[in-house]
Order: sequence, then C-alpha cells, then structure tokens
Amino acid sequence: MSSSVSRYSTMVYRMAFANMQGMGVDLARKLLDVVGSEERFFAMTEKDLRSLTRGRSKIYRDDYRRECLERAVKEDTFVREHGITATYFMDEGYPRRLLEAPDAPALIYTLGQCDLESTHVISVVGTRHATQYGIRFCDTLIGELAQRLPDLVVVSGLAYGIDIAAHRAALKHGVPTVAVLPRGLNRIYPSMHRPDAVAIAKHGGMLLTDYTSQDAVQKSNFLARNRIVAALSDCTVIVESAGSGGALVTASLAMSYNRDVMAVPGRCGDEFSAGCNKLIATNKAALITSADDLMAAMRWESASQQPRQLDLFPDLTKEEQAVVDAIRNHGEIHLNALADALGLPVYKLMSTLVELDCKNVIATLPGCRYTVV
Repeated sequence: MSSSVSRYSTMVYRMAFANMQGMGVDLARKLLDVVGSEERFFAMTEKDLRSLTRGRSKIYRDDYRRECLERAVKEDTFVREHGITATYFMDEGYPRRLLEAPDAPALIYTLGQCDLESTHVISVVGTRHATQYGIRFCDTLIGELAQRLPDLVVVSGLAYGIDIAAHRAALKHGVPTVAVLPRGLNRIYPSMHRPDAVAIAKHGGMLLTDYTSQDAVQKSNFLARNRIVAALSDCTVIVESAGSGGALVTASLAMSYNRDVMAVPGRCGDEFSAGCNKLIATNKAALITSADDLMAAMRWESASQQPRQLDLFPDLTKEEQAVVDAIRNHGEIHLNALADALGLPVYKLMSTLVELDCKNVIATLPGCRYTVV
C-alpha cells in the first residue's frame, strides 16, 4: 500500500486495524507507538512498515491490509444500519474493567444501553447441562442481590444452561444483563435464545461482541469470549461445572485478571458439581451458598432502598394470556408440546415466553419445560 490509499473515516481505519489477526489492546498500543496512527499504518508501504517495526507478521502485507480495509467499510455500513455502537479501546466509552485485561480486544460492538461502569458487576456462568438446582440458585442469588444492590449488572454468555438461566433471572428481577457473544451481531447463537437477546437489549441490558458480522464462527470463539465475560466483572460465580469446560476456563481467566472467583458447592459424585467442588477444595474459589456470602466476600454493603416491587397482576396481551392458560391447563409442559397445543411456530412462541418470564408470570424449567409461577 502507499500514501495514495483512499481516505476513510477514522472509525473505518480503527475497525480495519482492530480486526487484524492477533490484534489486541497490547499489540495495538505497541504498533501505534511506532507508526503514529491507524491511518498511517494503512498508508505506509509494506517495506517501510517491516523496516520500522522489524516485524514479519502477515498484517504488514499490502494485500492483507487492503482486504481489512474493504471489510471495515462493509462493517461500518452494517453497524450504522443496525444501530450498533463500535467502541475503540482509546474511546472514553470503552469499559474500564475490560481495559485492565492484557488480552482485551481493540474494539467491541454493542447493542443496547447498559452501564458497564456500574459499581457492582458480576459474571454468572456454568455448565450447558444445568440442573434445576443450578437454575434455582441463579434465580435466588440474582433476586436477593437485586434487592440489595440497585446498580447491579449481571454478565454471562447467552449459552445453554446456566448462562441463559442467569440472563433470564436478571430479566425477571429487573437487573440489567450483558450477553457476550461468540460471533457478530448479525446472528444470535444459539438461535433459540434470540428472543432472550431481544429482551436483554430492550430491558436495559446489552449484547456485546468483539467479532464482526463477516467473521466466520470458529470453535475457538467460544473460549475466547470467556475472557471478556471474566474481565467485565468484579467477580465470577461458577454455579455448576463438570471437571472441565468453559466455565472453568472463565474461572481461570478471572483469577489471572485478579478478579474474585466463587463457586456453588454440589453433592459428591454429581457430574456437574465436580468442577465447582474442585475449585473450592483447591482454594481457587470461595464457597458461595447465598447472596450473603457474595456480599461478604466482596465487602459490598446493601444500599438503603425500598425492595423492588414486582407486579403481582401484570397486564397481559391476548396472546400472552392464551399461552399462560395453556401452560396452566397442563401444569408443566414442554416447548414443542405447547407450540402444538397453541398452533404456533416455536420461534414466535419463544418471544412470548421470554416476555412472560420477564413479567414473572411463568418459570422456565430444565429441558425446555414451562410452568406458571
């Protein structure tokens, strides 16, 4: 490339720079210290860049940088058309906690409004195979904390199991929640949780990712997003985990960022308590059985406030009332059976179920089953 490169907006140059292979905050700072600016990085020739930085990476290649710029132009259009916010690590709005992580992404994409600088931010993660014990713990913990911490924010990964249970508990108790995604904001994964994602952005929460809409989904994305889940919060709570898995990776990352880690104990021999019990036994996590344990470990004091009032008799739409009546008639019913009973497609029914869960009218049980509260 050369000084004849077409002039783009500052954000396009930043998007292109941030999306280069291996680019994080640390590398970005080192390169900018030498080159001066993102625009100059793309304007210089490959020869001059290699000479100046003494680097051999492919990010200096003319064709690679040109491709990154082309992708960034498309992403800038996508972001603007969908009301997404792109925040660079040098911007004032970049999360302070995330910036403390040495492997933080150079740029993040967000949808929704949530105060990531809130005084009390916790991550709640765990196995995809959550039990009713784990789901109830999420609901109880977040509900109790919501009563005592008016500025609480809950972070998780929108995955099956404990992650989605934490998000739904936060929505139910009126707590802003942040879903960190393993792919761009063009598509929600898993697709079954799209209604939850919509509710999160709608009810004061946020969807967050460091991937663009053009990035391919790779297996490594799912572990990489755990660094953001861990770094965004003051402490990470592992609710249920097997002897290995993503939740334990998140715990390890949280410890490396000097964050507190807490784990919920389980019965000896339970497969999805083995990881939590091991964290506690090896003093890598503090034992947590209630909100009191978390408040004491974090030295957080309850705010003097009136308890949050949940609407005991919320106004329901005609469609919502039909769903509630159908669930009540069965006592407890599977998602597919409910869809058949109502003659509705699952994707349409899911959005109504999420709204009813937020209104504390129904409860989500393990195995995609529902009951009236």
